[in-house]
Amino acid sequence: MTPVKGADRRRVGGVTVEVARAGAGRVKRTVYPAGFRWSKHMQAIVGTDLCMHAHVGFLVSGRFHAEYADGCTVEFRAPQIVAIEPGHDGWVVGKEAAVLIQFDFEHETVERLGMPDVHSHA
Repeated sequence: MTPVKGADRRRVGGVTVEVARAGAGRVKRTVYPAGFRWSKHMQAIVGTDLCMHAHVGFLVSGRFHAEYADGCTVEFRAPQIVAIEPGHDGWVVGKEAAVLIQFDFEHETVERLGMPDVHSHA
């Protein structure tokens, strides 16, 4: 995959993340390889039971499944808009990488996008 011009590129837990500033926020291309699961590949690196980041963007290719602590699940299939609240495990479905274009505000993403701090049905 051709690198994104002007973006910082890094690999974490097998995931390729390219990040560039855009105004007050950031745009990220995140490539989750086939076989990726957050609880298997990232949990020990991050040190939390679940992924506590919000993911908002556009799934360009692949399929991605998220499961919250209360058992709720959601699955995304490209092309699709994605909004995943904090407090989830997530994994790639199938043999194709999942490529997600994300928009965030670092530690202010939840607040600035009006999302809950953690998934709930309240």
